Amino acid sequence: MTRIAIAESDADIEACYPVISQLRPKIPADRFLARVRELAAATGLTLAYLDDGGIKAVAGYRISDWLAGGRYLEIEDLVTADSERSRGHGGALFDWLVATAARERCLQVRLVSNVRRVDAHRFYLRKGMAQEAHYFSMDVPAG
Repeated sequence: MTRIAIAESDADIEACYPVISQLRPKIPADRFLARVRELAAATGLTLAYLDDGGIKAVAGYRISDWLAGGRYLEIEDLVTADSERSRGHGGALFDWLVATAARERCLQVRLVSNVRRVDAHRFYLRKGMAQEAHYFSMDVPAG
């Protein structure tokens, strides 16, 4: 039976690691739990996962608010296990996130995606998202 749940316990969070590490391989397994807990406390990060006989997809998200744009749900990570792609798991989790945004009275769902993730961009466009901004960044020199 397919279910989507929030990873609240340490065991649930750690169980999400094998899937999320496919998108975020630089996060070491021994730091994952602590990092999720730090971000949850500091920014409201929440992990949700789709379980269908094992964790098939994971999303990291938070509810935030911008002065100009209002309340929104930001997807930080959305990943389906490599072996489970194209089976609807990512789409089901995305739809759950949109429903969560509606329940939380958000005006938008937002995410930032690396320019090289063309397949992900096609997915987001199919799901009805609009590409409406350019994202800029720079490293801060050590000082």
